[in-house]
Amino acid sequence: MSENQHLGFIGAGNMATALIKGLIESGVYEREHLLAADKDEGALKRVSGGFGVKCYESNLKVTLESSIVVLAVKPQNMREVLEEMKGAIGDHHLIISIAAGIPLRMIREIAGREIPLIRVMPNTPALVQKGVSALAAGALATAEHMAKAKEIFGAVGDTVVVEETMMDAVTALSGSGPGYVFRMMECMVDAGVAVGLERETSLRLVVQTFMGAAHLAKGSDESLSKLRQMVTSPGGTTEAGLAVFDDKGLKEMTMKAIGAACKRSLELGKDY
Repeated sequence: MSENQHLGFIGAGNMATALIKGLIESGVYEREHLLAADKDEGALKRVSGGFGVKCYESNLKVTLESSIVVLAVKPQNMREVLEEMKGAIGDHHLIISIAAGIPLRMIREIAGREIPLIRVMPNTPALVQKGVSALAAGALATAEHMAKAKEIFGAVGDTVVVEETMMDAVTALSGSGPGYVFRMMECMVDAGVAVGLERETSLRLVVQTFMGAAHLAKGSDESLSKLRQMVTSPGGTTEAGLAVFDDKGLKEMTMKAIGAACKRSLELGKDY
């Protein structure tokens, strides 16, 4: 990797901002080694004012000054951005894309050269440093490149490594996953209100229950099934509630939902 240790973000939206915040707060990068470019002047002001990061309107300039470039742009803007950048991309660069649905082959084709590439699918809890990111290495990405990418995305949560062919499955499960969780939370809050609780009280109970259960699952050596059994007394309240989930086909519904999201991700990817 290049001696130039600057990390540049092309796009300064929510995910780039989360990464910049996490990198600075964790000490993985000093603010003076971070750069950002965006056509939106307001986004640049938020990043420069909030974190003291050097910002430019030129994607080309950030590419020239960085050894690692994170493509944090909307999928529909990727081609335009890469066309602008490609004259500055060299063999010393590591390019990391977090654009949903954009295959590495497209980036390679537009760049017009073989370069180290890594594709990443983060999720929105990265905004509070509690995300999970799946990383897929391109053909020229070395173990050193992957270690650096893990360090970058580890600043906003956990990381896993998958083959790029699994990115649609990742998108369906963890990329879209927060939406499923929020929907379940909405339903539980409404159910709490329906049995007599004040809405604010129901909301607090539901949010903390999800947080506590997630922390317990992450910190325990027990399986999810065992943890469920531990809270399910024979003939008790949890058993009564779970029986309704089973009767209504919760597992089958969940399998179908994630299958549908995966299928849609595959369809969207074909557009690129």
